[in-house]
Amino acid sequence: MRKTKKLLFAAYDMNIGGIETSLVNLLNYLAKKDYEITLVLENKEGIFLDELDQKIQILEYQPCQNKNFLKRKYKNMEKRVQFMVKYKNRFDFSASFATYSRVSSFVARVASRNCVLWGHADYLALYKGDSKKVQQFFKDICYNKFKKIVFVSKVACDSFLQIYPQMKKRVVYCNNRIDAQKIQELATQSAQIKETKKQYTFINIGRHDEQQKKLTRLIEATKRLKEEGLKFRVLLIGEGPDSDAYKKIVDENQLEEYIVFVGKKKNPYPYLRISDCTILTSDYEGYPVVFTESMILNKPIITTDVSDAKEIIDNQYGTVVTKEVEAIYKAMKQYILKQGVIPQKFDYEKYNKEIEETLENMINKKPKA
Repeated sequence: MRKTKKLLFAAYDMNIGGIETSLVNLLNYLAKKDYEITLVLENKEGIFLDELDQKIQILEYQPCQNKNFLKRKYKNMEKRVQFMVKYKNRFDFSASFATYSRVSSFVARVASRNCVLWGHADYLALYKGDSKKVQQFFKDICYNKFKKIVFVSKVACDSFLQIYPQMKKRVVYCNNRIDAQKIQELATQSAQIKETKKQYTFINIGRHDEQQKKLTRLIEATKRLKEEGLKFRVLLIGEGPDSDAYKKIVDENQLEEYIVFVGKKKNPYPYLRISDCTILTSDYEGYPVVFTESMILNKPIITTDVSDAKEIIDNQYGTVVTKEVEAIYKAMKQYILKQGVIPQKFDYEKYNKEIEETLENMINKKPKA
């Protein structure tokens, strides 16, 4: 009789986000494959907790935040020892899914010899080309103690290997698996906004964080298109630290009829369904989940040159532009005038199969003692 393999994944929390969406899809897929799964969260909270398969055990490992340095150090050392005594090498496979979390890194490294670190960004782009900052980031999470480092885009792989060429044999490219049937089903629900064919509708789904997402580019392009008298609107799905600043800019430029702040949505797919085109104006990305979500719902994509967009999106599922407002404005105008790219049909079964094979190879690999 085949022994049920035990898998452990570690992350920060289960609030709305691209990493969390990917993790839910991955864990629910693995749960159906009869793996015994434990999820360790730094904070056991988030709207996606209810989305997880009930067979998945959820634990919380919350570090002590005491302001007294000695008390904090002692308590955290005590927690580490307790975790090691209970869980050291008790799992067949473990993964730190929230790359930035030191707790996730520790938990995954302790839980299994077959431990993997997931990377969700092009870190050289994230740190604006500063290789020393990238090195410090990975040093802090003990990158060299993992058997494999998984990146969700080829660009991120290449970026990492520029700094760590000696890690080539330990780096794996594996995109985020996606539950296409679930997305299609959820998309049929009602969007709490009026659907209209009279004006072209763009949609941006993501955290409102100017440092990364650069939504001021989208707002400025919208302003220029409005001045030309074109009929369109932009739906912004999400919230973040810069939401208020964006709303102020929209108000000052009298763009309320053109840019609609929909807010954070657990199910963004009805809004994607009623839209004509997805748009991203980011400075950098790992591999945006919204790429595959849009491809599944047959929506064209306008995106700045981030992640693997040039290879995957350009002239197949949409248009890749430079990061200047002028380029974004021109692409939006083309699509409004119905001159944009008509997306190819996306073969999500083939896409998932390649990912599943890579996952199975990592999970079932026997690490050296």
